[in-house]
Amino acid sequence: MTVLGIDHILLAMPPGEEAKARAFYTGVLLLAEKVKPAALAARGGAWFTNGTIEVHLGVEKDFRAARKAHPAFVVRDLDGFVARARQHGCEMAEDEPLPGYERIFIYDPFGNRLELIEPHG
Repeated sequence: MTVLGIDHILLAMPPGEEAKARAFYTGVLLLAEKVKPAALAARGGAWFTNGTIEVHLGVEKDFRAARKAHPAFVVRDLDGFVARARQHGCEMAEDEPLPGYERIFIYDPFGNRLELIEPHG
């Protein structure tokens, strides 16, 4: 038995904020929205993909943002992501350097922390 990979990551979001999720995950992270199965669509939330990774946003009634726990996305053109995040008014934070990478933390519209990393060279 072995773990083969990650199918998706799930982040929580507050009820009724799907439009904000779409604006951020498609407009800043450049992911495409993926249609949720009908049986799950009634729960709210939204799913996003780039064909390789999937990010699912699930509605949580007593929502609290993940301010420490986070996924780290490997990106190309980190500066472009930072520019789009600034245009969208996203909260961002820097941290200690990570050898071999440029990186930044960007917070989604709900306050969930996302790390974007770009390998040097």
